[in-house]
Amino acid sequence: MAKEDDIQQELVKQFASLEGKVRFQRPRRMWALVENAEFMKVLNFLMKKQGFTILCTMTGLDKGDTLAVIYHLSREDGIVLNVEINTPRANPSIKSVTRLFPSADLYERELVDLLGIKVEGLAEGFRYPLTDDWPKDQHPLRKDWKTPATAAPDAAKED
Repeated sequence: MAKEDDIQQELVKQFASLEGKVRFQRPRRMWALVENAEFMKVLNFLMKKQGFTILCTMTGLDKGDTLAVIYHLSREDGIVLNVEINTPRANPSIKSVTRLFPSADLYERELVDLLGIKVEGLAEGFRYPLTDDWPKDQHPLRKDWKTPATAAPDAAKED
């Protein structure tokens, strides 16, 4: 895992806040927990200096008090680095990465619709994957979300 060690060392050298926050899952699979405020600097470094130029996908998670976004980045040599950022559940907000990865558009729209995360810099556009008439304050991937039938059981009963 020499390449992975080099990546870890360079990350910590450039960003002291990452000390102890970069780990290895197995060969060619790495994880880094990055502060939301420092994320864009770290992402630019990873792209320009470490060759992580492929955004494989993005994953949104409800972790209780926080919501998390994991950016699954890859290099040409097959090393995948999963970069996780957290944002407060009460006012979740991240910056758009579509300027760097145009394909992030759909992933970011999913974060808005399904988890209610504000994505600063995301261009206005259609909703995805929910329909345009879906209530904007209903986010079905949040752990506390209830279907209308569950939230008001009497409303689902027939007369």
